[in-house]
Amino acid sequence: MDVLRPTLININGRMYRRNVIKEEHYEEEDCSYMGPTESEDVADETCDTHFIEQTDKGYRCAIDVPSVLYKYIIGKKGETRKRLEFDTKTSISIPKQGVEGQIVITGSYKSAVSSAVTRVEVLVENFRKKQPFTHFLSFPLNDSKIQEGFLTFKDEVLQQCSQDHGVEGSIFQNPAKLHLTIGTLALLNDMEVRKACEHLQECEKFIRDITGGKPLPLEVTGVEYMNDDPAMVDVLYAKVNVKDGSDKLQVIADRLVEHFVSAGLMIREWDRVKLHGTVMNTLFRKDSTVEDTGGTGRQATSEREAFDARNILKKFGTYCFGGFELNTVLLSQRYSTDCTGYYSSAGSINFS
Repeated sequence: MDVLRPTLININGRMYRRNVIKEEHYEEEDCSYMGPTESEDVADETCDTHFIEQTDKGYRCAIDVPSVLYKYIIGKKGETRKRLEFDTKTSISIPKQGVEGQIVITGSYKSAVSSAVTRVEVLVENFRKKQPFTHFLSFPLNDSKIQEGFLTFKDEVLQQCSQDHGVEGSIFQNPAKLHLTIGTLALLNDMEVRKACEHLQECEKFIRDITGGKPLPLEVTGVEYMNDDPAMVDVLYAKVNVKDGSDKLQVIADRLVEHFVSAGLMIREWDRVKLHGTVMNTLFRKDSTVEDTGGTGRQATSEREAFDARNILKKFGTYCFGGFELNTVLLSQRYSTDCTGYYSSAGSINFS
């Protein structure tokens, strides 16, 4: 089972605690989890999260599981399902691969069905964490004034700092996709996307309470880097603050994460959301399809070529990208583009 271990990370002299997931190693194609040992007491297990109905032949429970996770319940050559069925004295029916539906567990005894349900849930939870994220909650920063300020920043940096190691045009963010990532989600079918949208709607009230039902005036000023050595930087980001100096944006972001973590749709990675708008990222180097949305991208860290940001920080450390009024939280889809050039949205709520 995965273990969350807190790790302190230094970002510009400020310590953040990150809960790093230490995973046990599973082979992608060898999903031969062999279930419980014979010494485990099946009858003692209970199932509180799913309804187990009594039928003419015994007991039955149906579980919603995204089709992409079926293979982890089946296992290599069906061994995982066979062992689960043998250990719990149940029958486990799984839809065909790629067909969304329910896994149905039947058995003669309620305790046996409950035990099988618990084991399937553990498998689903473990392997869900291995899936790449598909969506993310975002605050868009692609206001026209901010885009204009960003493009001026890019031009001036390339004019004045292109001689510095690693500084070149491909590592700059796409101005149409400037954003703040609040948190990432792995939504594995349409039902989970709808569930996430519903939970986002539930957040509208507390956000409007915080903002007073009005857009939030923001200013994007100054740049910072993500590691300890300004001569070896992978990510340079713009700082975003509320114009009145309040922490309203931070509170909204943290409350959103709390809500989605509680709903089981997001894994908490930090004690609080790190609000930063990426302007330069070495993940983008030579590959415009890579995206800065909180994931690791397609390039391994060892393959990334850092850049020397010392002159950029000296010359543009207090650069003003501009100000605008933020009025939206979006459930954005990874690897997508809408008609404005921003990420396609699966759902949204407004501050006003």
